Amino acid sequence: MPIYEYHCDQCSKDFECLVFRSDEVPECPTCKGRHVKKIMSACGFLSKGAGGETVSSSAGASSCGSCTASSCAGCGH
Repeated sequence: MPIYEYHCDQCSKDFECLVFRSDEVPECPTCKGRHVKKIMSACGFLSKGAGGETVSSSAGASSCGSCTASSCAGCGH
């Protein structure tokens, strides 16, 4: 049961949804619309050096590097 990210064509909001079936069309939690598109999720990772220090971060290079939301859809960017 993967969590997918969607974009609502009616209200232009992005949101996440737990999907139980591949043919399921989720409802937008903001406007309750069903005109949604699945969007590509950004992957995040940390590379550690020999001493355990972080040497590279995929999310740190973005404009949301200091964001405290649990996902990009959570902060609205």
